[in-house]
Amino acid sequence: MHSRITVVLKAEQLGSVFGFPITNSLLMAWTVMALLIGFAFFFGRSLALVPGKLQAGVEWAFEGALAYMTEVLESETLARRFFPLIASVFLFIAFVNELEFFPGVGSFGLLHAGNFLPLLRAPTTDLNFTLALAMISFFTIEITGIAALGFFRYAGKYVNLTSPIGFVVGLIEFMSNLGRLISFSFRLFGNIFAGEVLVLVAGYFLPYFLPAPLMAFEMFIGLVQALVFAMLTLFFIKLAIMEPHEAH
Repeated sequence: MHSRITVVLKAEQLGSVFGFPITNSLLMAWTVMALLIGFAFFFGRSLALVPGKLQAGVEWAFEGALAYMTEVLESETLARRFFPLIASVFLFIAFVNELEFFPGVGSFGLLHAGNFLPLLRAPTTDLNFTLALAMISFFTIEITGIAALGFFRYAGKYVNLTSPIGFVVGLIEFMSNLGRLISFSFRLFGNIFAGEVLVLVAGYFLPYFLPAPLMAFEMFIGLVQALVFAMLTLFFIKLAIMEPHEAH
C-alpha cells in the first residue's frame, strides 16, 4: 500500500454545539485568541515603571506602530482610535500563521470513518475565515468613510454625474472597492494555503532535507501576510476619509 498526499481544501468539522458546526480551524482560532488574551492579561499585570526587556520591547513596537499610523492618517486621534483594530488583526494573523508550523498542529487528531481529522488547522487556510476577516476590514473602512465625510459626500466618490468620464471613473472605483473583499480574503488564503501544500509536498519527496528551510521561509511569509493585511486596512481607511477629489 503506497502512501499518498492528501490536500483538504475545506476545514474539517469535528462536531457541533446546538447545531453550530465546530471545525478544526475554528478550534485553532479559539486557541490563538485564548493565548493572546492570556498574554495580554498577564503582561498587563506585570507592568512596571522601570520596564524590563519584554515590556520595553513591546512598548517600543507599539509606540513605533502608533507613530506610523499617526503619520499615515495625519491624526493622532484617529491613529489611537484604529490602533486596537490594526494591532489585533496583525497579531492574530501573525500568531495563527506562526503556530501553524509548531509540533502537534495538524498531526494530532481523530479517526472518523477511517479518515484522519486533525484537531487544529490554521484559520488562514480556511476561506470562510479569511472572508470573515475581509468583511471586518471592509465594513470598518466603509463605515469610517461615511462617518468622516457623511453619506452623500462619501457616495460622491463612486457616483459622479457631472460628466460621462466622471461617471465611468466612479463606477470603476465602486467595482474596485467591492473587489477588496475578494483581494483581502483570497490573497491571505492563497498564500498561506499554498505554502502549507508546498511544505507537505516537499516532505513527501525529500523528507529529511527540504521541509525545514521551506517551513522557515513560510513562517517569514506568514509574518509578511499579516503585515500586508493590516497595512492595507490602514491605507484603505486613509483613502476612505479623504475628500472625493483628493482620493481620485
